[in-house]
Amino acid sequence: MTAPAPLPSLFDPAVLEDPFDWYQQALATSPVLPVEEGRTYVILSHRLVSEAAGDPETFSSDFMALMNGARAQDPEIRAITAEGWPEIATLLTADPPVHTRFRKLVNLAFSAPRVNALEEHIRGIVVGLLDRLSDRGAVDFVHDFAMPLPVEVIAEPLGMGGSDIPDIKRWSNAFADRLGGLSSREREIECAREILEWQHVAMEKVRARRDTPTEDLLSAIVNARVEGERPLDDAETLSIFQQLMVAGNETTTSTLAGGLLLLIRNPDQLAQVRADPALIPNMVEEMLRLLSPTAGLWRVTTREVEMGGTRIPKGAMVMLRFAAANRDPSVFPDPDRFDVTRRNARTHLAFGRGIHMCVGNMLSRKELTVAFEEIVKRFDRFSLVDGANDFRHAPNKLLRGLIALHVKPERVAA
Repeated sequence: MTAPAPLPSLFDPAVLEDPFDWYQQALATSPVLPVEEGRTYVILSHRLVSEAAGDPETFSSDFMALMNGARAQDPEIRAITAEGWPEIATLLTADPPVHTRFRKLVNLAFSAPRVNALEEHIRGIVVGLLDRLSDRGAVDFVHDFAMPLPVEVIAEPLGMGGSDIPDIKRWSNAFADRLGGLSSREREIECAREILEWQHVAMEKVRARRDTPTEDLLSAIVNARVEGERPLDDAETLSIFQQLMVAGNETTTSTLAGGLLLLIRNPDQLAQVRADPALIPNMVEEMLRLLSPTAGLWRVTTREVEMGGTRIPKGAMVMLRFAAANRDPSVFPDPDRFDVTRRNARTHLAFGRGIHMCVGNMLSRKELTVAFEEIVKRFDRFSLVDGANDFRHAPNKLLRGLIALHVKPERVAA
């Protein structure tokens, strides 16, 4: 009998662009696979991803060395970064007790009461953006709706309104591209310059709030005191500021665009939520499960550990692949099917799990729910523009989102 052909690397650009067959083949092979000639291990099953995410003592989030890697040795990049502030571990790349200290500062800012209080503000932004769509023919839904909605929502709490709005996505992309590990040296240099630019703009806002506190989220972070500890220094403040800015728009943008495409390709599911709008919150969870805009995150093992029959050595780079776990057939029957009534849709791992679960998950869910409520109410359908879409995603090891989505909206008749 002929042995099955070995799987290509998960990080092959062609696989990253369309990874779903790879996930199913890999899951059928083993819940944990070595890739990149054994230099990296990918955890794939829902159970084991959940287990690893809940064990920060074994699976450390301190992967700053991986992020910096060769770029830290590049003299041109080093010269650029020397003009700014050091990037330090606070939330995404920190372990307890460091992570615990910083997480306390931001948890209250994204509590359910605070998020619920933003609903009408979010709805106003949604309605304004959709009204502009309805006055046009073909639109790029990513550029004209999915990007500006979360950017405008997160901008005000972070003191970044007005002239900052056009730059927020550009700055966020610089951080995301660098984190994703597929950028060319030219793009790495460009990212370094854009991050430096952001740091200087951000520090002006930080200093202003130290001098004159306001009621916004940025002021709360700048002036926070936790259990009598010293206030945050400049580098710590910038790290938290940056992570909230990026997390506040990347996941939501990708789910809005990918979610609309799911509805276009599954008109029967759109008909169900149109007939029963109460299904929309569950539909959002199903979109998050299928799309998994944060497809995975890195961990580093602090000891040798066995997972799913595979021995992972101490000090190994490990990828928790949320996108594979969210299509694990042992948890989600017929996992590639879009089902707005799926009963366990919310058990997905799109926002992670454990102490590093996305702090803004409730805000993202609120934005997505309000957006699709208004889309379903205001438009009969969206159709794809003939020949205009290639459905490509931005190349990134960790994040996944459509670059563009050209559609024609058809408004509900008055």
